[in-house]
Amino acid sequence: MTDSIMSKAATMEIPINSNGDTGTLPEDDSLEQDLQQVMVSGPNLNETSIVSGGYGGTAEGIIPTSSIKGSNMHHSSSSSSGMAEETTRGVAVEKLENMKKWSLNTYKCTKQMISERFGRGSRTVDLELEAQIEVLRDTKRKYENVLRLARALTNHFYNMVQTQHALGDTFADLSQKSPELRDEFGYNAETQKLLCKNGETLLGAINFFVSSINTLVNKTMEDTLMTIKMYENARLEFDAYRSDLEELSLGPRDAVGMARIEAAQQQYQAQKDKYERLRSDVTIKLKFLEENKVKVMHKQLLLFHNAISAYFAGNQQQLEQTLKQFNIKLRPPGADKPSWLEEQ
Repeated sequence: MTDSIMSKAATMEIPINSNGDTGTLPEDDSLEQDLQQVMVSGPNLNETSIVSGGYGGTAEGIIPTSSIKGSNMHHSSSSSSGMAEETTRGVAVEKLENMKKWSLNTYKCTKQMISERFGRGSRTVDLELEAQIEVLRDTKRKYENVLRLARALTNHFYNMVQTQHALGDTFADLSQKSPELRDEFGYNAETQKLLCKNGETLLGAINFFVSSINTLVNKTMEDTLMTIKMYENARLEFDAYRSDLEELSLGPRDAVGMARIEAAQQQYQAQKDKYERLRSDVTIKLKFLEENKVKVMHKQLLLFHNAISAYFAGNQQQLEQTLKQFNIKLRPPGADKPSWLEEQ
């Protein structure tokens, strides 16, 4: 039909006037109706089809492209949303399992603790290790007292040195303003300045002593006590799972009971391995701590004795030699506040 309309339009005559203008075309209602029908029944670009087969084949393999596009988008969106839901569900299940394990472990440990406190439960005891731990705690308390007293001595001695410094300046000023007592004020000013200098040297030695004791007590000993705390928690968990296994062993021996016993046996073995590992760590740390404590305290007590003796004996040379022996460097005057590089 389209070919017949196009051929009719091609063979129509267009009259032209003498001045080159086209004349009016005769009205052809049939041509206009045919063109409208072509426009209405023409191909829709939004419904372009894919034909499977050669030219002139049947229309059985025609697949609308709109249906392909829509199905692909629906499939991709549904698959991505499904993966997101699976990931979220997996995280939620993992958190729930962790919470369940933590709650069960807390319940068993609390039950074991209460049983031990009221004397109804048994606990694993390593008498030798427990004695060493108690000695360490007692030693730490005593060393903390030494540290507190040494800091108090440092503060008092610092105030005394500052007073001597001010007194020396006052004597020096009065020696300039009192001609009749110039020599006497001058002698005392020199004495106070010398005492102030030696006092600052002694303060350097005491500060080094305090710093070393502080490191030993609040870092080295504290690190060992943290390991001991982990060991004690592992001991409590080990006893809790041991008691749980003993209770299940006294129960029925059916299929369900044997499965519970098997699971409890595995948990007990895991807690036992953890307990023994931490007990070994505590034993090693206690040994190294004792060796380090003896080494550090031998050096610091020798420093403290030599510095105090040289200061009160008025032996400035021996006092300075003591600081050199222990590689102690004094801060220059006005350097009490550390720089921003030292604070990093």
